[in-house]
Amino acid sequence: MPETRPETRPDTVQGATDYQALFRGALERLHGERRYRVFADIERINGRFPAAQWRRPDGSTREITVWCSNDYLGMGQHPAVVGALTETARRCGVGAGGTRNIAGNNSPLVDLERELADLHGKEAGLVFTSGYVSNQAGISTIARLIPNCLILSDAFNHNSMIEGVRQSGCDKRIFRHNDLAHLEELLIEAGDRPKLIAFESVYSMDGDVAPISRICDLAERYGALTYLDEVHAVGLYGPRGAGIAERDRVMHRVDVIEGTLAKGFGCVGGYITGSAALCDAVRSHAAGFIFTTALPPAIAAAAIASIRHLKQSGAEREAHQRQAARTKAALLDAGLPVLATDTHIVPVMVGDAELCKAAADRLLERHGIYIQPINYPTVPRGTERLRITPSPFHGEAHIGALREALVEVWDALDLPRAGTVFVEAAE
Repeated sequence: MPETRPETRPDTVQGATDYQALFRGALERLHGERRYRVFADIERINGRFPAAQWRRPDGSTREITVWCSNDYLGMGQHPAVVGALTETARRCGVGAGGTRNIAGNNSPLVDLERELADLHGKEAGLVFTSGYVSNQAGISTIARLIPNCLILSDAFNHNSMIEGVRQSGCDKRIFRHNDLAHLEELLIEAGDRPKLIAFESVYSMDGDVAPISRICDLAERYGALTYLDEVHAVGLYGPRGAGIAERDRVMHRVDVIEGTLAKGFGCVGGYITGSAALCDAVRSHAAGFIFTTALPPAIAAAAIASIRHLKQSGAEREAHQRQAARTKAALLDAGLPVLATDTHIVPVMVGDAELCKAAADRLLERHGIYIQPINYPTVPRGTERLRITPSPFHGEAHIGALREALVEVWDALDLPRAGTVFVEAAE
């Protein structure tokens, strides 16, 4: 008879790696640094934005007010958007049926890409499953298709852009945030080699804005292609909601405009717009496009409805800016350390990871206000904050309740007041 060997578990073999211990260790390090992330269990209430139901760990529920949603205009609950989604789902079903290479283009997705190209005044558009993927796949593919390309990337660019740069395999240079003199130095140093400048319009953590026109001046002077991320601006700025470049009348000067359907438009998905040749080249070469299932027809139809509405209506944008300004004024008047911004983003600075989490927990549990703490690596250590995003639906009563709640939390936790200088902590 053949010899039978006792069954041995991998974790009992001498010298074997204890994989679970590695995972536990990684989590323990996050806990030790006070930056382990806990996600609240929240259910949005259709038609009552920014109200939501919070389900506590014990299973009980409480109605809360959300102050940190990226559905900036509440378009995710707009009747026309919800109606387009439900009607298309009834007609076409739920899923897309596969990748576009296998299942073909669904008609609403084709219409969506035309709508996006029109929004940004470009020849073509290309839709991805998320804004993260559109940056990751877009930047990496465009740069790889340009021989000897040098990528010039703003120091504050989003992780999705950083990953796109990394995955391109191209040489890169990082210019200091919005520092045109430093960017020009790097452009001169690069000489005649092909160059791609990657930057954002609205930077989501500090709420500041890029000098798009002046970056385009440098790009034209030194022969560089421009790639602009308008994720936190589309729907919110410009006469038709195309973003900061439209507002500043420089949209035609930017080669590639990237955006999301998940924030100002209230849906899900990402996209790039540009020349027909560029979009077709990305479509034909980007693994992040080729090998993933397409957006479902119902989602595409909802996004079309949202874009078309915001092209015609400026009421949401006007109310959004008005309520953001009122929120800033109320919090500044209370002596809270609001970081000055020219946009709708309202960062309230804390400067400590543990205290930032404690402030968020107290706001939720005591006051029924949900604001997610923003800690490292999203922001540098020592600049932890609560990132508040007012919407057109946050009325005066909401703003007053927020002010009172934040004052109570700041007093209870003895947090820093206005005038405090926040700097990145040493590693």
